[in-house]
Amino acid sequence: MNIQRKYSLPNCTLLLEGLSDVTRAAQFQEMRPELSILVNAECYLSGYNQPLTGGREFFESLVRAVSGYAQEFLSSVPNPQAHNQESELVEFQKIDSNRHRLIIHSESAPEGFESHSKNSKRPPIEIDLNTVQLFDLVEAVDQFFADTQTLPELSLELQPVTRRYGGASQALLRQAVPAAVGVSSLAVAAIAFNLIPPPQIRPPQPKVDEQTSSTTKSLTPPVSANTTPIAAATPTPTPTASPTKPVVKDLEALLNTVPEITDPSQLRALNRQVYNQVHPAWTKRSGLQQDLVYRLGVAADGAIVGYKAVNKEANQGVGQTPLPNLLYNPANRAPISNEPIAQFRIVFTTSGVLQVSPWRGYARTPEVIGAKITDSKITKGLNQKLYNAVRQSWSGTPTFTRDLKYRVAVNKDGVIADYEPLNQVAFDYFRETPLPKMFNAIHGSNVAAPNTKEPLAHFQVIFKPSGTLEVTPWEGYQ
Repeated sequence: MNIQRKYSLPNCTLLLEGLSDVTRAAQFQEMRPELSILVNAECYLSGYNQPLTGGREFFESLVRAVSGYAQEFLSSVPNPQAHNQESELVEFQKIDSNRHRLIIHSESAPEGFESHSKNSKRPPIEIDLNTVQLFDLVEAVDQFFADTQTLPELSLELQPVTRRYGGASQALLRQAVPAAVGVSSLAVAAIAFNLIPPPQIRPPQPKVDEQTSSTTKSLTPPVSANTTPIAAATPTPTPTASPTKPVVKDLEALLNTVPEITDPSQLRALNRQVYNQVHPAWTKRSGLQQDLVYRLGVAADGAIVGYKAVNKEANQGVGQTPLPNLLYNPANRAPISNEPIAQFRIVFTTSGVLQVSPWRGYARTPEVIGAKITDSKITKGLNQKLYNAVRQSWSGTPTFTRDLKYRVAVNKDGVIADYEPLNQVAFDYFRETPLPKMFNAIHGSNVAAPNTKEPLAHFQVIFKPSGTLEVTPWEGYQ
C-alpha cells in the first residue's frame, strides 16, 4: 500500500511517499500505518515552481544539512555538518544575515531552478532562501522527526553549543532576523534544537485544594509558546523546599543519564499501563482544535516521570490534559535515579480518542510477559470454558460496525486473569462486551491485574457486529 506523509508550513512543504514493511508488526491494525520504506521525497519551497526531489539518500542528507545549518545560524558556531560538500548531497552556505543558499548536488537539475555550476555532468541546484523560508523548512523537518510512524529508525544526533557562546548567539539573532520574521517562530525553532536558553518564567502557584502539608506533587502548568514544552517530576531537593513550588526538569536531560527500556514485550505491557492511567483521567475531551501530541517518559513500574510537548498546540493546551496531575509523587515513590525509562508517544485527538504507542515503535513483535499454559489438551478445554462464560454474559444488540478484538488470559481454572483490546474499536466499545464486568467481579477493578508467576492460557476473543462470538488460541500480536 502506498503511503504519503505531508508536513506543511506557509513557505515550505515536505511530501514523503513510501511503503509499509509488512514484516514489521503494527500496534493496532486500524491505526495510522507506518511508512518504513521511503520511495520518494519532495520539498516544495515558496517562490519556486518545481519541487526538490530525490530518494532516501537525498532526504537524509537534507535533514542533516537543515538541522546542522540551523544550529550554526542560531549559535554562530561553525557546524561542518551543514557544509559537507564531499559526502553530502545537500549543503548550506550563508550569504548574509537574511539570505541562505541551499545547494543540492544531483545528477540533473529540474526545470525552474538556476544552476551556477560549470560542471555540465552534475550541475548542483542552488536556491536562495530568506530567514522566514529557512525556519519554515526547519519546522517541517522538526514535524517529520516528531512523527513516529514515518521512518521511525531515522534519528538525528545534535550536540548543543556551550553556554559561553550565548552572547554571540543573541547578538547574531538581533542582526539576522528581519522585521518580517515572527519572533515566536524563531524562538520555537531555536529551542527545538536546544541552542539558546529559554526565557525564565515564574510558574503559577497550585490551587489551595492541591496543596498538602506532608507531600509535594509535581505539577506542570501550561507554558507560553516561547518556552520549552518540558515537564518532569523530580523529588523535592531539600526538606525545607516550598511545598507549593513545582519542580521542573528537562525530560531529554533525564533520558541522557538513564538507560532506555527498548524490549518490545516490556514496552507493550507499559503501553497498557500508560493508557489505563490516562484514559479514565482525561475528562475534558471536547474543545480541542488540533491533536495534542506529547512525548512521555515512563518508569519500569508504569509511573509517568516526565512529558514534553511535541507540537505547539500541545504546549499551549497541556491544561486540557490530565498529564500534569499524573506525574508521579516523590512522596509515595522512590526518586528516579538510574532507573531505566521507556518513551511513549501519546496523542489527545480532537475526536476524543486517546492514542498511546512506543516513541520508537517496536523493534520486533512483542510477546506476552509471564509464564504460559502450553499443553494443547488443557488449552482446548480452557478455550471452550472461556467461550461458554463470555457467551452466557454477552447480551444486547451491538451498536459497533467492526469486529472488537481482545486478548484474554485465563488461569488453569478458567478464571479471567487479564485482558486487553487489540484494535481501536475494541477500546471505544469495550463497555458493550461482558469483559469489564467479568474482570471487575473477580479483581474489583477494570485495570489489568499485575503479572504473576501463575501460568496463563491466552486467547483471542472477537465480538462481531452480527452477534457472533469467536474464541481461538492466542498466536501472538499481529
